[in-house]
Amino acid sequence: MKLTRLRVVDNSNLGKQAMLDGKPPRCIHVYKKTGIGTIGDKVLIAIKGLKKKALIVGVKGKKAEAFVPRFDSNNIVLLDDHGNPAGTRVLVPIPSKLRGRGEFSKIIAISSRFV
Repeated sequence: MKLTRLRVVDNSNLGKQAMLDGKPPRCIHVYKKTGIGTIGDKVLIAIKGLKKKALIVGVKGKKAEAFVPRFDSNNIVLLDDHGNPAGTRVLVPIPSKLRGRGEFSKIIAISSRFV
């Protein structure tokens, strides 16, 4: 998943500006042994000349597991240095799979739709 173009789906200023400029962020590193990111994985991205951390909330491609939705694009939510979401709203539906994990409770709180 390295160098994959991603789509920022929160309302953070940095994410909105990058998407409006037509320069979407790219994945630099996946914090996982295999190096392939799926829903719920943290990644390091390059956005507007900066390195930021993000959480994958939607993945394009085949379904590996049952009850995991497939999306049209690779969606991410930007995180700050402490692991909190950078924006105050998530603009797309979030997979219900993330609801059971306690580490994403702040992202679940700012999202309104689930699939």
